[in-house]
Amino acid sequence: MVPVEKPTTYEDSNADPNDEFEIDAEEIVDLGNGVTLGVLTMDGRPVGSTGHVRYRIAQVHTWADGKVVRITGYQDIDEARAAAERLAQERADG
Repeated sequence: MVPVEKPTTYEDSNADPNDEFEIDAEEIVDLGNGVTLGVLTMDGRPVGSTGHVRYRIAQVHTWADGKVVRITGYQDIDEARAAAERLAQERADG
């Protein structure tokens, strides 16, 4: 008989590498036509560290039938805003 290991769960595989962690939504904009833009700041203190890590990103969300069907992340906030505006216009044009 071959031993079977316990299946890895989502919780097992995503152990929190931070003692402290916060996400702040700086801006959430509905651009219409099923497109939203979120600008987020994440702040955390890694386990065993006294320093904090701060990370700012933007996410463009595409919606259909009341559900998010795609999330695209950007490090460049201006690039994300331009992409979101283009996508909203493309979806309006059909």
